[in-house]
Amino acid sequence: MNYDNRGVVRRVLLITLLLNIFVMVLKGFVGTLTGSLSLLADALHSVTDSANNVLGLITSSFSSPYPDREHPYGHQKFEAVGALGIAAFLGIACFEIIQGAVEKIINGGKPVKITPSELWILLLVLGVNIFVAFYERRVGRRVKSNILIADATHTMSDIWVTITVIAGLIGVWLGYQWLDIVLSFPVALLVFWSGWTVLKENLPWLVDEMAVAPEVIHSLALSVPGVVNCHNIASRGVIGRQVFIEMDLIVDANDVETSHRITEQVEKLLEERFSPARVMIHVEPPSYLSNQISY
Repeated sequence: MNYDNRGVVRRVLLITLLLNIFVMVLKGFVGTLTGSLSLLADALHSVTDSANNVLGLITSSFSSPYPDREHPYGHQKFEAVGALGIAAFLGIACFEIIQGAVEKIINGGKPVKITPSELWILLLVLGVNIFVAFYERRVGRRVKSNILIADATHTMSDIWVTITVIAGLIGVWLGYQWLDIVLSFPVALLVFWSGWTVLKENLPWLVDEMAVAPEVIHSLALSVPGVVNCHNIASRGVIGRQVFIEMDLIVDANDVETSHRITEQVEKLLEERFSPARVMIHVEPPSYLSNQISY
């Protein structure tokens, strides 16, 4: 059974898009007023937040779990592709931040000026970021959406970036101008780490990495009465989102109807354990007995 979560995903992405645009405008406005490199870098980071929401809306519209003639296994990898796009945006943001910091070290620049009212605006921005991150992550886990979880991870990095920037600007306000440049480097590292996390979580889906250990599937299949042997087991997908399982099966039956009944029991057990799952079983004669559990 497939679960279509696209309506919920689109609604969450639209809400967070509006909030991210609001945050981006505030950061850019305060960054321009103060001349803070780290804050302008943080604003650039927020530009990627908005771009990620737009990218998520586009990919979500294509990521139907239901198969069709051209895509017999569904379209859910589009969502993982969108998550990889988020990782790419984070990589670009990391490069831009480091480049700006190095240029300011080499060429110098105007001193940063910050007022208490501008710091209060940044605290408001921080509150919005915290709400967006926890809201997206909570809904993403509930509906099992890769794109929402990836975007929440990105926004979580934005929280730490903003906290770092605010700490640096407080230092600037107290007279430590060098903090603005120095703190732009850990900001870049936080952005890079977020991108790496998103990449690591979504590559297994795209490269068809094993979803379930074949030994686990083998044990479950053999627990069904009538199953004699189970071999050549393979699986792919992501547990909780969509799993595909295939295997060769030998059953203790002399007729097609009994073989079919035993096979359906195996399919039902695996589908209940790893739902949603699609199971393909090839029944073989006793002479094909094999101890090769997996490929």
